[in-house]
Amino acid sequence: MNMDRDRETDINFDFLRGVIMGAAGCILVLLSALTIAQYAGKINVAAGLKWDENGMSKEAVEIKDKAEILSSYINRFYLNDIDYGKMGDIIYKAMVSGLDDKYAAYYTKDEYKDISEKTKGEFCGIGAYISQGKNDNSLKVAGVVKGGPAEKAGIKKGDIIVEVDGENIQGKDSSYAVSKMKGKKGTNVSILVMRKGNKKPITFNIKREVIHDNTVSYKMLDNNIGYISVSAFETVTKKQFKSAVDCLEKKNEKGLIIDLRDNGGGLLDTALDMLDQILPKKLVVYTKDKNGVAEEYYTKDDKEIKIPIVILVNGNSASASEVFCGALRDYGKAKLLGTKTFGKGIVQSSFAFRDGTGLKFTTSKYYTPKGINIHGTGFEPDIKVKSNGKMTALKESGYKVDNQINVALDYLTIALKSKR
Repeated sequence: MNMDRDRETDINFDFLRGVIMGAAGCILVLLSALTIAQYAGKINVAAGLKWDENGMSKEAVEIKDKAEILSSYINRFYLNDIDYGKMGDIIYKAMVSGLDDKYAAYYTKDEYKDISEKTKGEFCGIGAYISQGKNDNSLKVAGVVKGGPAEKAGIKKGDIIVEVDGENIQGKDSSYAVSKMKGKKGTNVSILVMRKGNKKPITFNIKREVIHDNTVSYKMLDNNIGYISVSAFETVTKKQFKSAVDCLEKKNEKGLIIDLRDNGGGLLDTALDMLDQILPKKLVVYTKDKNGVAEEYYTKDDKEIKIPIVILVNGNSASASEVFCGALRDYGKAKLLGTKTFGKGIVQSSFAFRDGTGLKFTTSKYYTPKGINIHGTGFEPDIKVKSNGKMTALKESGYKVDNQINVALDYLTIALKSKR
């Protein structure tokens, strides 16, 4: 989709892979990949992978041996020709699905190509933001691109995607669903959704278009309080966020509202770059892998925004959004306003293979500067305000804003007066 985006915080590592030959060979290759992924970034994976039973559990060795036996029987007795490519993809996906990790996925060549394109900010899709349900893995439309194909067709925020081109994608990885929605410019895709209040599903036939991912919008509200909305943490977001910050500073902003509602995350590097626009050189997040090995991430320079900040959040604010919120709150730079965040305090690493396929799974937990991990719990806002859906016009600027923005404006206005 547009925002046909995978909603995880991704750290990318590339490594070489040989051509897969036969079912047993497929399994050996993938098991090797799983072993090395535990140390992603700590080992020179570019040198290639070798099978080593010494580091494997008894159960893993048994799987490898059983696979070799199955392969022998199939090669000897199966009547028809064997499509090893299809067999391999099914084996890989089955292995990854057995990890008990809802964020894990194995991608075929076409799937990984589509998924990799999503962070470039321009691609052919329908222009809808997708978030994955916390408890049921449902794929919900978190928003649509203004003027995009999805909006024109009538897809609305809150719609739950059930099928794409006749394929049931309920419970599937969000990245897989997104790759199904993308395609060549001018081609059509059929989307079946369930909508609150409707007993029957609704089908939309949508023509794919090039989607220009404008992930940041901004404006100056009343009392010289700036407002920046960030819909996702993509590659293009870095430059767009910097432009917004610079423009509002030139307009002499006194306070700032950063809207991360319904922002399900994206790239960790982008979150770090955005924090660098606000915080001086500091530790902003660190991760720990299964062996307790930590990796720390810092902002790069001493540039700092010295104005009061409120960050708007809700239950769909997740992953990179929570990294961003956690750092600014830990250092007393911002107050969170809204409802409790999603609670995704883990990091997925993605691995690109030489044959064009890819692999992704959870490799570490992340912690705020004060050592807080919010996985499964989320951040409770400093100022709890539920959205009532009502819009009112501001007195000075005339902009229509919702009740949560209004409360943020009131809070910042009082904070600014107290400093005088």
